[in-house]
Amino acid sequence: MDRAKKESVVEDLGNIFMSSGVVVVAHYEGLTVAEMQDYRRRVGAVGGTVRVAKNRLAKIALKGKPCESIASLLNGMTILTYSEDPVAAAKAANDFSKENTKLTILGGAMGEMVLDVAGVKAVAALPSREELISSIVGCIGAPAANLAGVLTSPGSNIASILSSIEENAAA
Repeated sequence: MDRAKKESVVEDLGNIFMSSGVVVVAHYEGLTVAEMQDYRRRVGAVGGTVRVAKNRLAKIALKGKPCESIASLLNGMTILTYSEDPVAAAKAANDFSKENTKLTILGGAMGEMVLDVAGVKAVAALPSREELISSIVGCIGAPAANLAGVLTSPGSNIASILSSIEENAAA
């Protein structure tokens, strides 16, 4: 790999470390090509990305970044899993590592916060962005639905009373 290509990779990795909601570092030694493709597909399905990079270049890219201390995790056959959603990549990596013990989570970073293995698992247990949005919308919409029910309820009661009065008068 020539110098220009290495500089490009370092720049790309730096952007990943700065813009991602979460970055998970894991060992992938022993994964077959089919298993790696399955992992990439699962991560991609939740909006994440999997990247294998040279540890030396990733360490250079980490210099001066808020999550610089995860450089100590970059030893051996490491893989970076990242996403803009702070939960998606951690959840996908955690779920895959439960099914396939060849993927071993080492830790990661969430913004400036460095995560150990337990931290990645804790982040994976959080609800995703979509789940949070739907629960917030539900909380916002529930009072409006209740208010609409209360406001329309007396009107329907009055209508039924007037209808029964009309029926009694006609009889």
